[in-house]
Amino acid sequence: MTTADTTPPLRIGLLGTGPWARNTQAPALAAHPGVELSGVWGRRAEAADALATAHGTRAYTGEEGIDALLEASDAVAFALPPDVQAPLAVRAAEAGCHLLMDKPVATTVAGARAVAEAAEKASVASVVFCTLRFAPETSAWIAEQAAVDGWFTARAQWLGSLYAAGSSSEYADSPWRRDKGGLWDVGPHALSVLIPVLGDVEHLTAAAGPADTTHLILRHTSGASSTVTLGLSAPPGAAGVEIELRGERGTASIPGWAGAETAFRGAVDALAEAVRTGVPHACDARFGLHLTELLAAAEEQAQAAG
Repeated sequence: MTTADTTPPLRIGLLGTGPWARNTQAPALAAHPGVELSGVWGRRAEAADALATAHGTRAYTGEEGIDALLEASDAVAFALPPDVQAPLAVRAAEAGCHLLMDKPVATTVAGARAVAEAAEKASVASVVFCTLRFAPETSAWIAEQAAVDGWFTARAQWLGSLYAAGSSSEYADSPWRRDKGGLWDVGPHALSVLIPVLGDVEHLTAAAGPADTTHLILRHTSGASSTVTLGLSAPPGAAGVEIELRGERGTASIPGWAGAETAFRGAVDALAEAVRTGVPHACDARFGLHLTELLAAAEEQAQAAG
């Protein structure tokens, strides 16, 4: 005879109603067996109503709606532009809610630091959703490579065609992505793979490429170096993701992964584990702050050189 699990579900509210919320966060939260989707907040009431109705929960809007959703939730997930996310994450932490944030946490070091400090002061758990750290296929590969010594160099290339001629992607309507480019949008993904395998970045050089493309050269604490190419404006035929490691044991290339919704479920699991155990996840708000520091330094270099 087995004993039924009486652990109450983690009540997670969702802030945001855009494409990521509709396609990834809301479906993953609504389907998760250990989660109660406690509500959806949006700046537009009609969008919040539509998304909440689709997933059988309550809609919130306006300033008072934020407070009401925080009160009804144990944690909040964010599907908002980074510099809208950051102050709301501080507000959520101060209200005692755990944080499941999108990357980057913020596009300013001050904004990201405020989030990390608020989470620590309130003793709330936090996870930053860097996709490759939570997709089952890639997270297992990262752990496997991090356990291997002797890496010499690495090459990461993440090129999207979001802003290529003829693109019809709904994500191209995001003003912050158009303004900040591939460095800030996909840079966190690449760095979140390289750092746990090769060690922290102790020296960084950045240069601008065509359109929004940015090239990075990194020296890591392990002694290895890596090169990174990031962009959202590549021709469709040039788009793709590659991460390759080279070292004493040969080469290793990152595998494909099932998709963002599956990865987001992994991030939900990671947050729930951090809440249960009190042990911070490696990809938490403090790590999110460090990513912002690196990206801000790269942006400053690339603009100065460009």
